[in-house]
Amino acid sequence: MNRFDWKAATRINTLMLKSVGLWPEGDGTYAFNIYTIYAIISINLFVTAHTLFQGINIVFVYSNLEALAETIFVTLSEILVIIKIYCYVQNLKLLKKLKVDLDCDLFQPKNQDQVLLADTSLKMWRMTYFGFWFPSAATLTLWSIFPILDRTVKKHRLPFSAWYPYDAKISPLYEITYLYQVIGIWFLSVANINIDTLISALMVYVGAQCDILSHELSILKSENQNFGEKFIICIRHHQHLLSFATDCNSFFNFIVLGQFFTSAISTAVTMFHLTLVAPFSSEFYSLLFFASAITTQLFLYCWFGNEVEFKVRIIIINI
Repeated sequence: MNRFDWKAATRINTLMLKSVGLWPEGDGTYAFNIYTIYAIISINLFVTAHTLFQGINIVFVYSNLEALAETIFVTLSEILVIIKIYCYVQNLKLLKKLKVDLDCDLFQPKNQDQVLLADTSLKMWRMTYFGFWFPSAATLTLWSIFPILDRTVKKHRLPFSAWYPYDAKISPLYEITYLYQVIGIWFLSVANINIDTLISALMVYVGAQCDILSHELSILKSENQNFGEKFIICIRHHQHLLSFATDCNSFFNFIVLGQFFTSAISTAVTMFHLTLVAPFSSEFYSLLFFASAITTQLFLYCWFGNEVEFKVRIIIINI
């Protein structure tokens, strides 16, 4: 039987991370090359600086409750993305190691039934990945164009309230800043979404291995020949799976903690901001989609984490 390609399902995820400078070639470290220069410039320009300009703006609008709410709910999420990127880069070598571990012989499906189990799990992840992009892309599109839809673009309103060391209301600085904000928020979101979905993919990998191990144990009960040898292979598979799951936790535990903490605050501020904007306006719908995207982020962790717990129990039952 041909070897199962575990990384094929997440190839789009890898490609998107590579596009924003977060997937260097090799073992996970950044070498001195053009890609590293691109990563440094793009992350600092479109992530750090973009967030910094909005953060500084809080100092100037703190006395205006509506403007403060408008600035904080986005800035908090952007700060979390910076933390995610930092944690991600710090543990990138570990992530590349996990990708290599997936190709080991112990993790390979042994028959077509096990291939079907793995395919089912990975198809679920792909559906979730594209489903997550829908509210996110809708939010980003509305944020990008709502000054045009509200016709406030004539007053040189930007998609996001921010401070700049120049007058951003005069041409051509207004148009350049507008484009900069749109590129910045899409850049941030691509990094954010693909780190989140990568974490859920790791959970899917652990769950799929639980399915395979559970299937092996169920077959083992009816085995009369080579029972001892196959049982030892199952034990080694289980030990390697525990090591893999531990490394996965080391990679994303701090990211998940930050996500839950920030999402709780962002959801509360977003709901409050909804009470301040005009009902059924483009800004109203952008906030609504933003709240949906936050909920979907938390759903990813909860759903796939629960799946792993459920599948671990199935293994225990089959033992």
